[in-house]
Amino acid sequence: MRTSRVAKETSRFFDAAAETLPRRTTRSSTRSSLAHFSYGAQTAALPDIRDGEEGKDPEFTFGSDIEDAIVKTGGASRSIARKRKRTATTTTVAAPSAAPKLRGNPSRAVKSEIKTEIKSRVKSEVQDLNQSAIDAADHLDDDNASAHTADSPRRRYPHTPARKRAVGSGRDATTVVVGPSDWEEMYELAKAMRISGPAANAAVDTMGCERLATPGASARDRRFHTLVALMLSSQTKDTVNAEAMARLKAELPPHAPGAAPGLTLENILAVDPALLNELIWKVGFHNNKTKYIKQAAKILRDQHNSDIPTTLEGLMALPGVGPKMAHLCMSADNGWGRVLGIGVDVHVHRITNLWGWQAPPSKNPEETRAALESWLPRDKWKEINWLLVGLGQKVCLPVGRKCGDCTLGLGGLCKAADRKKVTEGRRRR
Repeated sequence: MRTSRVAKETSRFFDAAAETLPRRTTRSSTRSSLAHFSYGAQTAALPDIRDGEEGKDPEFTFGSDIEDAIVKTGGASRSIARKRKRTATTTTVAAPSAAPKLRGNPSRAVKSEIKTEIKSRVKSEVQDLNQSAIDAADHLDDDNASAHTADSPRRRYPHTPARKRAVGSGRDATTVVVGPSDWEEMYELAKAMRISGPAANAAVDTMGCERLATPGASARDRRFHTLVALMLSSQTKDTVNAEAMARLKAELPPHAPGAAPGLTLENILAVDPALLNELIWKVGFHNNKTKYIKQAAKILRDQHNSDIPTTLEGLMALPGVGPKMAHLCMSADNGWGRVLGIGVDVHVHRITNLWGWQAPPSKNPEETRAALESWLPRDKWKEINWLLVGLGQKVCLPVGRKCGDCTLGLGGLCKAADRKKVTEGRRRR
């Protein structure tokens, strides 16, 4: 007894549709309905299967998973075994492809009704599932709203680093450097952390080089204190540097009987190098720094009237003094108080590259200084060193960064933030 070709084609059609639909919700049999499509059956006896009409066969369910189709021929029945096709529930369901061409006697109107019904049901399923996904996403956003407060805004990538932009046209065209797309927001959030947040009360706030000058000393001596503190600070923590400066101001012997002890140019010129080295032995490279301080003191006496140089070039001509020290000494309140550039140390160089402000990343502090000076407003040239040094000492540490405590990391503004630490930080909040 052969199986009707129409039954085979119909079964294949429903299998194709079932593959794109969500997992079945019923396993009701469709034997009586499929029996109408056997070859030679009278099409006039087929019921009208449209929804809401009286002729609908109650046992025929669209979207069901048809595993077995029973074909009746001459009173006998034969079961056509078909392998189940497992489908996974998805959030979007594509409309079924064009149905395979049916051959045989069934009415074209019936076939058209079947195709229309399936398409309408699939479209309805897609809309329902998509709406469910949207509702679920909205619910998730509501649950996580506490993690995205004003202190930790949502991610606003793509971040654009500093870049060149042409202004004007023709002979009047010039090129300017535009700062990173979100630098102002990052700067203000970092400043808030430094003033009253997790980066407040850093060592630089009380033991920075410009704060180590003796308040009651003369202006000339205060400038000399600032210069010596900067020369000692290389490769040295602020706490260690402050301790060495305290010893110099308290234990450096007077250059002549009756003179005051402490840190002055005259006492440095007169002190024995071995004693000076002993007083500063805790700082990094203290042997070289002993030589540099003695040599610099002689240059100041012979070439600058026993005062520090008034130009960047004069400061950088001193042994052991580089661009960073020269800019910081020139701009310090206990220096000359003139801001001629940015003092870029390892913290400023490291953090601005972590933030992606330079593209490509700068290779050394001098490249970072040139890049920052090309776009950063001049009124922030002095402040940025205090800002990022304190941030690097308290939160954005060279080793073991505290991204979970950083407002920039929690807000997704720092591309280098450790995601695990950020997630933990949001959970704590």
